[in-house]
Amino acid sequence: MFRPSDDATVFPFLVPSNYFAVVSLRQAAELLTQIHHDQETANQCRALADEVEAALREYAVVMHEKYGRILPYEIDGYGNSYCLDDPGYPSLLSLPYLDAVGPGDPLYLNTRRFVLSDSNPYYVIGKAASGPGGPHVGRDMVWPLGLIMQALTSTDDQEVRQCLVTLQKTHAGKGFIHEAFNKDDPDKFTRPWFAWANSLFGELILKSYKERAHVLN
Repeated sequence: MFRPSDDATVFPFLVPSNYFAVVSLRQAAELLTQIHHDQETANQCRALADEVEAALREYAVVMHEKYGRILPYEIDGYGNSYCLDDPGYPSLLSLPYLDAVGPGDPLYLNTRRFVLSDSNPYYVIGKAASGPGGPHVGRDMVWPLGLIMQALTSTDDQEVRQCLVTLQKTHAGKGFIHEAFNKDDPDKFTRPWFAWANSLFGELILKSYKERAHVLN
């Protein structure tokens, strides 16, 4: 089975994707009810959403020695879990962006602290920049997708500003957001054009302008 990055999973149940499925099933139920007037299928969608949500509560919470109760990235349903995050969405970091949890949810905040720390095996710390990374292009590579999502889900002006400054300083003079760049040398990057990251960067600028324009100064 595969992650949003197209990398193979370690365990079959991708926790953020299941959270996303709950949201999407309930959105589908609303469309079926309001537009198609198909209450039977809408009820089936809601029932499946409730079932997946209950399974997430029961099986997709682990106790971390430093951060307490957190969400793992992958589980197998038999008690095994893999604690990391990957910059592709849906990710653990992106759960409020997906409307799967509130930005102040205690379980999410514990998970967020884990994801944005060196306890996450793919959080990258370097001379040029630090930020979320993943296994797709190597362990020394920061992913702008992760930095953008960190800012999109942040409620702290200084955190948003720091993400914007990092993005501003790491495009290697190209003027575009890349897939990933080396933590010590942003001139070493993958994909000179990466539409996903550039689109989300545009969304971040618009959101910042509407909600906290002062951070763009």
